[in-house]
Amino acid sequence: MGGRPLDVLEASLDEDVTVRLKDDREFIGTLEGYDQHMNIVLSDVAVVGMDETRDTTVIRGDNVVSITP
Repeated sequence: MGGRPLDVLEASLDEDVTVRLKDDREFIGTLEGYDQHMNIVLSDVAVVGMDETRDTTVIRGDNVVSITP
């Protein structure tokens, strides 16, 4: 796996990831896609700390603090 952010995202496609946002929310889901701005598309999403699930979520890249496998 490369060290550049987009290389890490490429290696994580179709894998479960946790995405943490600037407002401290966390989303766990399958990484379906991304773009050069690090906008993220997740499927089968659970919102950590809430009884909420979503089929698909699009997260704007400038809100992302971290993405972990």
